[in-house]
Amino acid sequence: MDRYERILTLHRLLKSAHYPVPLSRLMDELECSRATLYRDVAFLRDALGAPVQSVAGDQASFRYEAGEGDSFELPGLWLTSDELAALMALNELIGRSDPGVLAGALAPFKARIERLLSDHGSGKALPVDRIRVISWGARKLDQQVFRIVAGAVLERRQVTFRYRARTTNSDTRRTVSPQRLTHYRDNWYLDVWDHDREALRSFAVDRIAEPQAQEARAKDVEETELNELLASSYGIFAGKPKAWATIRFSSHAARWVADEHWHSQQKGEWLPDGRYELKVPYSNSRELLMDVLKYGPDAEIVAPLPLREEMKILLQLALSGYQNGNNGNHH
Repeated sequence: MDRYERILTLHRLLKSAHYPVPLSRLMDELECSRATLYRDVAFLRDALGAPVQSVAGDQASFRYEAGEGDSFELPGLWLTSDELAALMALNELIGRSDPGVLAGALAPFKARIERLLSDHGSGKALPVDRIRVISWGARKLDQQVFRIVAGAVLERRQVTFRYRARTTNSDTRRTVSPQRLTHYRDNWYLDVWDHDREALRSFAVDRIAEPQAQEARAKDVEETELNELLASSYGIFAGKPKAWATIRFSSHAARWVADEHWHSQQKGEWLPDGRYELKVPYSNSRELLMDVLKYGPDAEIVAPLPLREEMKILLQLALSGYQNGNNGNHH
């Protein structure tokens, strides 16, 4: 344990203790000699202004002065190596996960994090480039749109915008009360109360154009209601579950699927022959079918029958594209 860690540990021990802490326990916790401990106590008291008291008795012990100890905090930001490792990961997320949107807003924090990382301990910079964050399928976002939308969520203001739906390609103007921003599968979505439809909706932020924050206060929807409609069945475009899907995976795929989180209410069980059966509630079948398709022949939808038929049609359509004799080359 380096000096930085010892000072932090010493502070946390004295801050949380209800009684004076014996010298022997402090030496054990800090993994140091008596002389080193006395030097650390002196540094904590004299250089950092901590209200440390020596308590006489059968054995030497230390405490923070009653009253003052409750309000005293170490100056600046003090972190353990575990906390620094988490900060390193966050630093990389800020810089790499969605640089266009987050980098500008978080640049000041990023600079401070990097300073903290390099000033820690010996002063050597930690190899942050050894942590990688690779996004998959992220769509391009307009930074200005994201800022206005995020601001409206936090300031609890209604917002108007133009929205072009992917499914219909229709262009509509919406007035909404934003409820929360959701980052899902490398893309951002805005959960709202839609005043025109008088219902909860989710909008892809990358399809929002010309957003304008309004003076009117946003209507607040209870979190339980939000979760019931927007998170109760499979996928982000959920709605109330209309059925449970039963999917069986081959023994080969089972090793991965058994450890995967598909839904908060999922039910999974191993079958005697080594296959794995997963049950999840769903409303909109599209996203669920896409996720099952990626397992190819290692996954089979068993129930309900309409979902099984929908998958069969999808597979037949996909196969027909390969069977029509046109391989993409025109001779």
